[in-house]
Amino acid sequence: MPGVTCEPLSSLQTPEGAEALAVAAEIGDGEPLAAASAMRARGIGAELAAAALTQASLRRRAAMKFGPDATRMFFTRAGLEQATRAVVADRRAARLAAAGVRTLADLGCGLGSDALAAARHGIRVYAVDADPPTAAMAAANAEVAGLADLITVECADATSVEVERYDAVFADPARRQAGRGRVFDPKAYSPPWDFVIGLARRVPRTVLKLAPGIDHDLLPEGAEGEWVSVGGDLVEAAFWCGPLASAPRRATLLGGHTAELVGSGVEAAPVGPVGAWIYDPDPAVVRSHLVAEFAATIGGRLADPAIAYVYTDDPVDTPYARRLGVTDVLPFSLKRLRALLRERGVGRLEIRKRGSALVPDQLRKDLKLSGPNGAGLVLTRVDGAPLALLTTTS
Repeated sequence: MPGVTCEPLSSLQTPEGAEALAVAAEIGDGEPLAAASAMRARGIGAELAAAALTQASLRRRAAMKFGPDATRMFFTRAGLEQATRAVVADRRAARLAAAGVRTLADLGCGLGSDALAAARHGIRVYAVDADPPTAAMAAANAEVAGLADLITVECADATSVEVERYDAVFADPARRQAGRGRVFDPKAYSPPWDFVIGLARRVPRTVLKLAPGIDHDLLPEGAEGEWVSVGGDLVEAAFWCGPLASAPRRATLLGGHTAELVGSGVEAAPVGPVGAWIYDPDPAVVRSHLVAEFAATIGGRLADPAIAYVYTDDPVDTPYARRLGVTDVLPFSLKRLRALLRERGVGRLEIRKRGSALVPDQLRKDLKLSGPNGAGLVLTRVDGAPLALLTTTS
């Protein structure tokens, strides 16, 4: 695609580059000097060898996000860190297609994960990224996926795009800065936050991909805030604006347990005593402020209104939380807890905590665990008092 080139990438797209990539994949992750020596022994020049080894290493890391497609895609380190997981991008693209979106402006396209997913759902995408190597790799990824006829990639400033020409806008502002790592303040995003949040006024069907720690107060009026987890890992927040919004808050769980929970995000759960079963909600449920809605699905209650552990007296199956059986409830006391665990022969302890300042690794050392058995420990607080719950998994 015109105007989107990258010298190391260009060298890898030649027959010699393809061979170098195959050799690098065969060598695998090993000691760098030994890998470079092995590449030279196969007659591959130093610069091409370095580019191929870097790319092969990134492809192995990318397999978790992209699955088998990673073996033929192109990556940068920074781009891979922020790239949307394929399962998340596909679900988002399906929702956009179902809403009637046929053309999409992808601002801050990165390596093209969301553009690829949208194109696979028949959406024509105009994708831009301000970083030349990243834009070049996005274009290359569209080519290898056979989607170049649906995806146009340009290296450009997102603020220069005439977004009004498209049915919808998807924006993924950069949340990393060279030498500074992750950026947590939206005011430091690139493009600027004022531009990003103003997109919905220009194109009603706007979706913003944001860090999962984004403040709920930044959600535009009438928009939907969605928090997404994959396999229990909270990976992103998305603001769905205008006609794309269908609920005030949504928790989406993908992976082993695929489920969605919606609600207002302002409900309060009932409060009562600790029960025989404790539920540790998925982080997407907690971050979307849907703990009360989750509790309602299992007839559960909180023991402390500020702590997101839910309790029931009988076990209830749920995709929204990890369920643990409570065997012992005691006010936290290191001496008493150590004696109880020694009595039970507990040598392996899985520790969870909410509302506790204790450091799990240090606590394990202080407990001096010994024995053949495993157990769970939940550190929490009820009415301001620290509490320890000994648990078994269901």
